[in-house]
Amino acid sequence: MAQAWSIADRVARDFGLEIFDVQLRRESIGWVLRIFIDKAAQSNMTTETNSSEAVTVENCQRVSTDVSAVLDAEFSFEHAYTLEVSSPGLDRPLRHVGDCRRFLGRLAKFVVAEAVDGQMHLSGRIVGVEETSTESNNETLHHIVVENGRSVQRIPWSIVTRANLEVEL
Repeated sequence: MAQAWSIADRVARDFGLEIFDVQLRRESIGWVLRIFIDKAAQSNMTTETNSSEAVTVENCQRVSTDVSAVLDAEFSFEHAYTLEVSSPGLDRPLRHVGDCRRFLGRLAKFVVAEAVDGQMHLSGRIVGVEETSTESNNETLHHIVVENGRSVQRIPWSIVTRANLEVEL
């Protein structure tokens, strides 16, 4: 899997893209190698970011063509497989604090391991990311600040078990 990721990453960088995820799974049609590409992260992305910042069908096609050629030459996998290249989607997972910074102003859903204001499932617009340092163990704690129209909630990133953007039409 690391070999496929490395190959895909080399190709994606040539197009100003980055690899979001690589999955190799056996499915009813056989083995499927899925490569999820994304625009390279920029710290200044906000709700004002225009659609040119989204992965296009052309991006997927170009990466697929180039990755396929390199995989044929360099990837050692003992089974035939189908290659799929796509974006993480409109409801993409937020896997790091940096993702929350990147998508400030966007609607998101969070599932937490410990209740926040009595809730295990929270949703709202990401309005900030706060950092606080602890003196006892030199650790930086992150809180995602979410506004849902009725209130503002501070969600400790350390208790987030799943987070996704919500589709806005």
